[in-house]
Amino acid sequence: MKHRLNIIIGSTRPGRAGPVFAHWLDGFAREHGKFEPVLTDIATFDLPILDEPHHPRLAKYEKDHTKAWSKAIDAADAFVFVAPEYNYFVAPAIVNAVDYLSREWKYKPAAIFSYGGVSGGLRAAQAVKPLLTSVGVMPIPEGVALPLYQKLLESDGSFRPSEQVQGGAKAMLDELLRWSEALKPLRAG
Repeated sequence: MKHRLNIIIGSTRPGRAGPVFAHWLDGFAREHGKFEPVLTDIATFDLPILDEPHHPRLAKYEKDHTKAWSKAIDAADAFVFVAPEYNYFVAPAIVNAVDYLSREWKYKPAAIFSYGGVSGGLRAAQAVKPLLTSVGVMPIPEGVALPLYQKLLESDGSFRPSEQVQGGAKAMLDELLRWSEALKPLRAG
């Protein structure tokens, strides 16, 4: 059985590039053949700044948006966060979305597909890892970083990755699969 891979689009603002990269990664993961990728766009869940009255560990969700987000994350075996860098940090929508839940994240590996200016979003990728570990996610070192991402988009807005990016994405998915397999018994228990 294939592992369910939630490709989480981490930017919610108008004009964002995240969906372009996420759609490419979705197709690439399907070709990889070991995952059942699911595009998971934080923007579609319309999560306000955390508004649940109870701590996420209690899973006593009262809001419909939280219940829908919980269901989407709980169903996953692994994650790739498509993460832009904002002001040397991870997008606030990602921080907020992670903070909404607790047990749904546990014992699942995550990789970061970052994009940004000259750093390729690497500062965001490193900044989000401590947050992920605090909710029981295992961030892996393998990832993809796209520096000066605007230059990687074609005139029609599509993304045509280099061989280097494709190789990095394959290595990321291969390692994500290893961790997903290794953590499977913990998710089951």
